Amino acid sequence: MMHYPPDIILKMIISIVLGGLLGAEREYRSKSAGFRTLTLICMGATMFTAFSMEIGAPGNMDRIASNIVTGIGFVGAGVIFKNDFGVSGITTAAMIWVTAAMGMAIGAGYELVAAIACVLILIMLLVFSKFERWIDKVNQTRNYKIVCEYHNQTLKKYEECLGKHHLLFRQDGETKSGNLITGQWMAKGKEENHFQFINEILNDPSVKEFSY
Repeated sequence: MMHYPPDIILKMIISIVLGGLLGAEREYRSKSAGFRTLTLICMGATMFTAFSMEIGAPGNMDRIASNIVTGIGFVGAGVIFKNDFGVSGITTAAMIWVTAAMGMAIGAGYELVAAIACVLILIMLLVFSKFERWIDKVNQTRNYKIVCEYHNQTLKKYEECLGKHHLLFRQDGETKSGNLITGQWMAKGKEENHFQFINEILNDPSVKEFSY
């Protein structure tokens, strides 16, 4: 007769429910690791941990489960990538990591702890996302690129414009090609100040190209 942990089926169901809740949140936000991915990670971590406790050598039952931490790091690294605006996927990678930890808790018999962790994670994601949007409004960073005809001190007027709209800026370089000059800046400030600056530049007839 096949032997298996007596409550493994219940643990698998709990892992599907809790992993699915976290996955649904990522799926709602259209992240790379969504509903199915996090559900599978949670259930896999649960099964590895449960069977590790059954088949592990006495005094060394955590041998298989301990490798989940290492293995899940490779999965999380796969969703992190660098783009023009910085590094993306770090939150999703952290979600993969914490989902695996939640699955391990279920597999080890700490279902209530895993359920509480799931609720806290969902609350944190909801509250912190609103907090991040508020921070973004009061202190937003943007990269600006302006191309215009070259004249002496041409780019200085755009820097004066940034200052006029209370934006702290740093020039990231300038390039001249023929009769055109390109200036690039990184600017920080309130969202409304950025919008005012952008609107002024968009209505400036001397600007040949503007990206932000």
